[in-house]
Amino acid sequence: MSIKAKVSELMKASMKSGDKDTLLYVRNLHSAIRKKEIDDRVDLDDAGIQKIIGTIMKQRLDSIEQFRNGGREDLAVKEEAEAAFLKQFLPAQMSEAEVSALVDWAVKESGATTAKEMGKVMGLLMPKVQGKADGKLVNTLVKAKLGG
Repeated sequence: MSIKAKVSELMKASMKSGDKDTLLYVRNLHSAIRKKEIDDRVDLDDAGIQKIIGTIMKQRLDSIEQFRNGGREDLAVKEEAEAAFLKQFLPAQMSEAEVSALVDWAVKESGATTAKEMGKVMGLLMPKVQGKADGKLVNTLVKAKLGG
């Protein structure tokens, strides 16, 4: 079943059951998907939808950090709940060891030796880890490997 179909089914089920939180989260996701489809005049596939979800997740994680820094634990908890809801639509995340192994491969494959050549490594790496690993983690591991 496609992600769009899952979102539709989940919206119907949460309306019937009266689960207001899930309904709010699924409506937010549905509206983000529809907005992108209308703006770009395309019919998104699962990969496109996962990109949108990844962007929303990044926003939620940033909000959680900001709320915690501002002493608003109540709002941070709400954002965490929505992030947990969104995770079900994303592919399983790679472990740090898996990402590190891919970084080693990309550095070897690209022949990069300095931090100035980081773009070559990232160019090889990002298509393989897109949506499966945190970009900050990938960036940190590549910098460490290249001595940047």
